[in-house]
Amino acid sequence: MSRQAEKSEATRAHLIAAARALFAERGYAAVGTPEIVERAGSSRGAMYHHFKDKKDLFRAVYEQLQQELIEEISAEMDGLGGADPMAALETGVRSYLRSCVEADRARIGLIEAPSVLGWAEWREIDERYALGVVIAGLELGRAAGMLRDDVPLRALAHVVLAGLGEAGLLIAGADDPESARADAEPAVLALLHGLRR
Repeated sequence: MSRQAEKSEATRAHLIAAARALFAERGYAAVGTPEIVERAGSSRGAMYHHFKDKKDLFRAVYEQLQQELIEEISAEMDGLGGADPMAALETGVRSYLRSCVEADRARIGLIEAPSVLGWAEWREIDERYALGVVIAGLELGRAAGMLRDDVPLRALAHVVLAGLGEAGLLIAGADDPESARADAEPAVLALLHGLRR
């Protein structure tokens, strides 16, 4: 990568980091682009070189959050060594629900993203990052003979993902997110256990 490309990539990363911190702190509507640019130590011209508008920058922040989350969940699931696919799925569920207690992920990913991006785009991004992990986990469970195979896999993965999303919204919107997570976890795990052979 050339020096100019490295500088450009660093500027983009600084803008995303500044926007992420501000959106998590106060929400999308309460943050203006001049404040983002100032916190990033950048310029309006640089921001508009990298992002069409504030919504485009928000999208980049949200996709970064999703990418990080999927990498963390996948690493935790892979850490089990693949010996027990159900344990891996349960680990993935717990990891996701713990992330919903984190202020930046809850506010940006669950509260702000649906309204800023619109439901259809929010869902498309969520599916792009999360659906593959859910499908892979269910496929491993089926291959090991641990999960029912009488339900179409893709439809089942969508239902599991929807359940996780609703649990995440419940946690993010709660006065006591940790208590809500403690209530949501056994409910989501009960759905998974209902899929056992």
